[in-house]
Amino acid sequence: MTEVYGSIIDEQTRCVHYHSDEDIIAIKFRCCGKYYPCYRCHEDQEDHSIIPWRTNEYDAYAILCGVCRRAHTISEYMDTDRCLKCNSKFNEGCKHHHHIYFG
Repeated sequence: MTEVYGSIIDEQTRCVHYHSDEDIIAIKFRCCGKYYPCYRCHEDQEDHSIIPWRTNEYDAYAILCGVCRRAHTISEYMDTDRCLKCNSKFNEGCKHHHHIYFG
């Protein structure tokens, strides 16, 4: 099983910072290759700056559904609002932070 780091509060990758019913993804950070539920968890545990994924890297599997653990490419994630395997809805509010994760 893929390890997810951070201040996780349940098995579906919700964290102390974001824990609504739809906060069920973890993001693989380009800078360290580790999955975290959010940028704040990354900032709390890492001593380096976040490096966003570049547009030409959007075929990377970097989004993990916390419900079924299916990995999604960045392109797949940006083109949907739910998991492509289990149909669980993703938090649309995450789009407010895309500039942090994706260049």
